[in-house]
Amino acid sequence: MGEPIPIVGTTTRTGPLRVGEFVLLTDTRNRRYLVELGADDAFHSHAGVLAHTEMIGKPEGTVVHSTKGQKFRVFRPTLEDYVLSMPRGAQVIYPKDIAPILMLADIGPGMKVFESGIGSGALSIGLLRAGADIVGYEIREDFAARAKKNVIGYLGEEVLDRYHVHLRSAYEPIQGDDFDRVVLDLPEPWQVVGHAETAMRSGGVFLAYTPSITQATRLRERLASSLFVEEKTMEVLHRNWHIEGQAVRPDHRMVAHTAFLTRARLMSSSIGETEAALIAKERPTTQPGVGEVTTTNPPQPTKLARGNAKLP
Repeated sequence: MGEPIPIVGTTTRTGPLRVGEFVLLTDTRNRRYLVELGADDAFHSHAGVLAHTEMIGKPEGTVVHSTKGQKFRVFRPTLEDYVLSMPRGAQVIYPKDIAPILMLADIGPGMKVFESGIGSGALSIGLLRAGADIVGYEIREDFAARAKKNVIGYLGEEVLDRYHVHLRSAYEPIQGDDFDRVVLDLPEPWQVVGHAETAMRSGGVFLAYTPSITQATRLRERLASSLFVEEKTMEVLHRNWHIEGQAVRPDHRMVAHTAFLTRARLMSSSIGETEAALIAKERPTTQPGVGEVTTTNPPQPTKLARGNAKLP
């Protein structure tokens, strides 16, 4: 077998820092600055001026000095760094949610993904770097333009061959019928469920990011009357730890709730009415806690046989 062909826009940049690349500057107080390198540009701050030529051609991990003697560490930004520091027009989906979205939606190379609610492009970058081909719907032209610029800034212009954003509403029918995944960041994702049923292949994964539990609840109600099954809803809480010698404790602050992630799988439209009725009957009917459900036919406790220990 030959060597695997790298997917355009997913390879890691290595070697000396180059013009047009983004770098992350970190000062001695751990303040971080995202900077795009230009041959004739300079970074200006309260700590003085730092010419970009001091970084261009140098390896990552270099320490550079401003005109006032301020030290900066220089690295290429990770995806987490870039998402948290990149220019934005709309609120971004944070790294703590992007990571589980990629896993829950089972994103992989060559998968055709429908994404709507493009925003500033944070989730798009994660999907593209995982190898997906994206068709995106966004109703605001300024958001679409910002998303494309952010995507190019991290993955390069060549990735646009796999990133097609249209100024359309996902609440209208989706053009296409062979999507592997549907990933949404919309106020009313339940309006897309019917369109997703006809636009996705059977077995596909539907995932929606919703900030409020009322949105998640309404989405689950709509999914319950569709061909989507195996629904589940979860949230991710992110807490760092302070470790300094023998002083070990959780950080006083944490990134708690940001959104609920709801995932479901699509059944084949060829199933008969009997099978569809059976699916509806066996669906979970209540959700006492996120990630925990009870069913219409919960398991009954095993009866004690004669001769077992008497109950008190």
